[in-house]
Amino acid sequence: MFKLISCCQKEKAKYVGQYRITDSDSLEAAMEAAGRIRLTIEAKLSPGPPMLNLRRHGVIGRWHGLVDNVASGNFLGAKRRGVVNGIDYGFTGEVKKVDVSRIRERLDSDSIVVVSNMGYSSSGEVLNCNTYEVATACALAMEADKLVCIVDGQIFDEHGRVIHFMSIEEADLLIRKRAKQSDIAASYVKVVDEEGINSLHKGDYKSSLNARAHVNGYAASFQNGLGFNNGNGIYSGEQGFAIGGEERLSRSNGYLSELAAAAYVCHGGVQRVHIIDGTVDGSLLLELFTRDGAGTMIARDVYEGTRIATAEDLSGIRKIIRPLEDSGVLVRRTDTELLEALNSFYVVERDGSIIACAALFPFPEEKSGEVAAIAVSEECRGRGQGDKLLDYVEKVALSLGLEKLFLLTTRTADWFVRRGFSECSIESIPEQRRKRINLSRGSKYYIKQLQPKHAGVTANNFIIR
Repeated sequence: MFKLISCCQKEKAKYVGQYRITDSDSLEAAMEAAGRIRLTIEAKLSPGPPMLNLRRHGVIGRWHGLVDNVASGNFLGAKRRGVVNGIDYGFTGEVKKVDVSRIRERLDSDSIVVVSNMGYSSSGEVLNCNTYEVATACALAMEADKLVCIVDGQIFDEHGRVIHFMSIEEADLLIRKRAKQSDIAASYVKVVDEEGINSLHKGDYKSSLNARAHVNGYAASFQNGLGFNNGNGIYSGEQGFAIGGEERLSRSNGYLSELAAAAYVCHGGVQRVHIIDGTVDGSLLLELFTRDGAGTMIARDVYEGTRIATAEDLSGIRKIIRPLEDSGVLVRRTDTELLEALNSFYVVERDGSIIACAALFPFPEEKSGEVAAIAVSEECRGRGQGDKLLDYVEKVALSLGLEKLFLLTTRTADWFVRRGFSECSIESIPEQRRKRINLSRGSKYYIKQLQPKHAGVTANNFIIR
């Protein structure tokens, strides 16, 4: 994971649009605030392990002093924003270069790199850069796996529920839907210009999850030494992705600006962006080390290659599930039965081959659905494909208005228990399904309520997000 912490000042500032105006007094205050925050971060990251633990294990020597694992410096090159539309922005800077090689050198030596929002010009000036422009520039230049954005709240759906996961296509759709609430979101839509997404049927979750075919290939880019490619930013002719001004201060649109920033860097190759509520104790740990997280994750790769099964996939599905049928793990199905149920199957395709499959059979009147036939090809097991597919099925179930999932199993109970299912009685199964249960198999019944609350990190839900 790319470990980078951006320092920002909290001095009250004057804004024109998204950028602040930095006069000499403001620059002094910004430098003082950034320096204080940087020193505080370095101090918090410097203590070694507790001495009692070291004494217990007999390794006191090399840990007796400070832990040398924090690096900071002039990693950020910038240029003056200058005069725009008659407005002199003073010492406000635009990100021009990220010293990738020096940052990587320190990351490779297991250091945590602290990058301030204060950039350095080629003429020896210190410039005050927008924090989000710095973050997006660093993420793109470093080709980061993750970008974590800590804010003061959460992102909710239209029903007031926290959105825990969004694909980049879903984020694009939501930004478009709410674009009138945010100048930044409206500018994002104009820049990305994904008109094809508007053609998706409202509420057609199966289409929206496969919206990649509608994306026109826009990709944010950062040309090191030139900045955001002479205007490849969120506004026409602007540099980078800046968030600021009244829109950020008022928070009238929630965190739609941060969501647009997340989608922006995902377009540029960052795999995951996490937007988490910093006012919640332990939110970062909950987000990174629990299955559903505590904030909102936007990802470009989680569901890639996952789609509804077609008749052409029958042989691939059969190849995956046959060994499990032979061993008694799955109920044996004929080709005719598979074809009849094919509309309920989802598959993961890679290089033209089916590597995983699962089925969801909804029971709308009971607001429940049956998960069945989850299987991963032997060569791809142990790489999270089963988790990815189960996540996908759960999101489809939620989109259908289902509140719980159930399943029947004989030999895979442990796997499902670790993923939030709990054993239940046969009476918890919809009556329509109970009539078709083969009692001679002796199956156990498990159920999971969707959208679980987060109580903390436990052994059962410990998983890297």
